[in-house]
Amino acid sequence: MNKFQYEVQAARVIFGAGLLTEVSAELKALGAHRALVISTPGQESLAREVAGLLGDLCVEVHAKAIQHVPIETVEESLVLVRDLDVDSLIPIGGGSSIGLAKAIALNTSLPILAIPTTYAGSEMTPIWGITENGHKKTGRNLIVKPKTVIYDPKLTVTLPSRLTVTSGMNAIAHCVEALYAENANPITSLLAEDGIRALSSSLPQVVADPNNLNGRSEALYGCWLGGTVLGSVGMALHHKLCHVLGGSYNLPHAETHTVILPYAIWYNASYAPEAVKAIARAIGSDENNVAGTLFDLAKSLDAPTSLAEIGMNENDLDQAAELATKNPYFNPRPIDIRSIRKLLEFAFIGKRPDQGIDL
Repeated sequence: MNKFQYEVQAARVIFGAGLLTEVSAELKALGAHRALVISTPGQESLAREVAGLLGDLCVEVHAKAIQHVPIETVEESLVLVRDLDVDSLIPIGGGSSIGLAKAIALNTSLPILAIPTTYAGSEMTPIWGITENGHKKTGRNLIVKPKTVIYDPKLTVTLPSRLTVTSGMNAIAHCVEALYAENANPITSLLAEDGIRALSSSLPQVVADPNNLNGRSEALYGCWLGGTVLGSVGMALHHKLCHVLGGSYNLPHAETHTVILPYAIWYNASYAPEAVKAIARAIGSDENNVAGTLFDLAKSLDAPTSLAEIGMNENDLDQAAELATKNPYFNPRPIDIRSIRKLLEFAFIGKRPDQGIDL
């Protein structure tokens, strides 16, 4: 076995249907008593439900989180935090709410108790992201990693089908890239493979029956694993492309990950054979058709499969390829602008990534 390093990042996780009611006790366990509950405008009613469970432990509901965490929203939130003497943050929702809480924590060191309602996985990582002047900047800092996470599958039952699928595919992408990360190790690879298995098998179940709590629990478990490996090892081409497309062209986060995933695997497949074998085992696919099988999975669940569908302008593909090849992340296959431009062209039109077609 090759040498490797594995660092455990401390966090408390409670997992189970109906455990949202434990939020007050969990906040007290952190030694906090002036919490700001954070959500998007669309999740404000759920945020107010959390505030009701907290009672006097909640100082206000801040339902102003939006995707890609614009710097203007962060600055407005920091003023509120200081004015209200907030001592803790409770984001409820997906990556937008948790991302805003992280941006606040980056500037204040306030502890976060996260309550995810999608499968994005941000709650398990020390990764933050803020968009300024059309460019998304990301970084790692343990201060932004939530101290406690409450996974309650009941909170995902009302998640719209499209967001269920796209946030689930986003979590699969975390697992996929962990398998060929520069600092991959046997522990994270085991977690990643099981995360792909759990998500790829449960997403069709919950789309067919949104009230299937067993399926919802399995999907949330897969999300937990995806977030854990995302926070433990580095990411590669897939995430670089998605950060460029989301931050520079304001494409929807989860949908962008869904579209790009099969093409990133396609690009890297011959340079990461062990990762491809693990993905094939997890999704029950032939090793030569992993990218196409994930493309088919997304399509069968009515998820977007092209950049054109989610608002990309074809005239921006040249610039996007240029941005994606500047300061590239580690990737098993070398990055060159011609191949990335071709990848983006296939992704724009939604061409199935078939074996035998070279990028």
